[in-house]
Amino acid sequence: MNVDQFLEILYQQNYLKTIDIPDKQLSVDFIEDIFSFLFTPVKSRQETVEGLSKRLYNLQNTFSALLYDVLHDEEKVEHNTAVFFQALPSIYEKLLSDAEVVLQFDPAATSLPEVFVAYPGFFATVVHRIAHQLYRQQIPTLPRLLSEYAHSKTGIDIHPAARIGSHFFIDHGTGIVIGETTIIGNHVKLYQGVTIGALNVSKELARYKRHPTIEDHVIIYSGATILGGDTLIGHHSIIGGNVWLTNSVEPYSVVYQKSEIVVRDKFPLQEVLNFII
Repeated sequence: MNVDQFLEILYQQNYLKTIDIPDKQLSVDFIEDIFSFLFTPVKSRQETVEGLSKRLYNLQNTFSALLYDVLHDEEKVEHNTAVFFQALPSIYEKLLSDAEVVLQFDPAATSLPEVFVAYPGFFATVVHRIAHQLYRQQIPTLPRLLSEYAHSKTGIDIHPAARIGSHFFIDHGTGIVIGETTIIGNHVKLYQGVTIGALNVSKELARYKRHPTIEDHVIIYSGATILGGDTLIGHHSIIGGNVWLTNSVEPYSVVYQKSEIVVRDKFPLQEVLNFII
């Protein structure tokens, strides 16, 4: 294969790859702008009336441009833009409940504005709720692009198809993974390093429920791993740190791993230890 043939193949492949892929930077700009639109305090009444209206109009135009990249149909773009922005008030209401539960339960949180601007778990939740709405509207590619941006920024990986209830609280967050078919109820709290994943990643299982169901009022502490589509964590349960679960637990369960820690003093041992390899 000569250079000209190679360039032609590369061009054809890259062209095919970009046909239904929205502009990545525009996607990032959109999610950052919509976050700012929802959670940056306004400066005055005039800005409330005039500035927010203009920002909303710009967001709608940006969103329509992103949709056209993947839908290629003006009528579908117009319809899906209307559906998304009609859903935005209810998404915002649910996000406020997420922020309020952070303020209520995290002793380090001092105000809602602090939660809005300084909590990566809240940012990841915002992006997920928006991406999930797009997933429900069957918008291709864009939901994953948004969720992967949140992943790269926060270390929290939530598939846009995952169903998450209200009053959701992610504390610290780094290293959290929530798989595609996960179902999470209301008032659930997750700490860093939690994995809610699949037992088997075989492609043949793509259409099946592969990830756990977490019922209401469950707390899952750092490093816990919960796997399997048939695994159900009953409501009001507590899953301790570093627990590995592949089976269901009843409501009001407390699951923990008992470990042994041996501490010796800093003085030399009385007897020499001989290691034979």
